[in-house]
Amino acid sequence: MAFEMQDRQSLIVYTYSLKQTRQLKRYGTVMYVSKKMRYVVLYVNRDDISALTDQLSHLRFVKRVVASNRPDIRETFNGVAEDLKTPDLKDEEE
Repeated sequence: MAFEMQDRQSLIVYTYSLKQTRQLKRYGTVMYVSKKMRYVVLYVNRDDISALTDQLSHLRFVKRVVASNRPDIRETFNGVAEDLKTPDLKDEEE
């Protein structure tokens, strides 16, 4: 039995109150709870995102569920510095 990495993604669950945040532990790993803005960051397997989004949105204490866009963002920054370079002042004067 070999260890296999699971692709994970975070779901941001906005709630009406934080009393029921313990119930969210059965759906995934609770990583952060914002008391002021009343949301919970929940890590779940990437394969289960659509099913869990539907299940969580049907709960009475949940306002809305938003999937994180981090897996879709490119994290390599090769060549970005060349794109951001400003032209020399000599080129502008001519």
